[in-house]
Amino acid sequence: MAKDISLSEVKDYIGHEVGLSRWFTVDQTMIDTFADATLDHQFIHTDPERARAETAFGGTIAHGFLTLSLLSAMNYDCVPKVREQTMGINFGFDKVRFMTPVKSGARVRGRFTLRDARFRGAELLAINYTVSVEIEGERKPALTADWITLVQFAAEDRPETA
Repeated sequence: MAKDISLSEVKDYIGHEVGLSRWFTVDQTMIDTFADATLDHQFIHTDPERARAETAFGGTIAHGFLTLSLLSAMNYDCVPKVREQTMGINFGFDKVRFMTPVKSGARVRGRFTLRDARFRGAELLAINYTVSVEIEGERKPALTADWITLVQFAAEDRPETA
């Protein structure tokens, strides 16, 4: 996959996988830091001894929202950038499903398929991705999502055919 593409080329990638990120390790330090940031200190995330004794997980697991938050880093790691982009904006999700818990110490990566791309006004392109976060050694993904991002660009860079 190309490192960058032009606005006029984006439509050519609809329906295709456009990126597979590197592996990211979700360790206990990352989980604890996320718990502090979100004030979610539930023991299944932050108390390894209790989580091992009282859950079927065998230890602590990452917050689902922590895994979801890694999508930005995964996207930046592997999805081609639009050359004309002046700013990227996270627009939101149409659907998110947390499928499999991410155990502390596991490695995860993102797989991105370009589902759709539509121009919105003179300076925005809405890009819809179908994304899954895979867990190394697991059959089912940690999560699946339909994610929408916005690419801002200068109006004069908008393709004539758009």
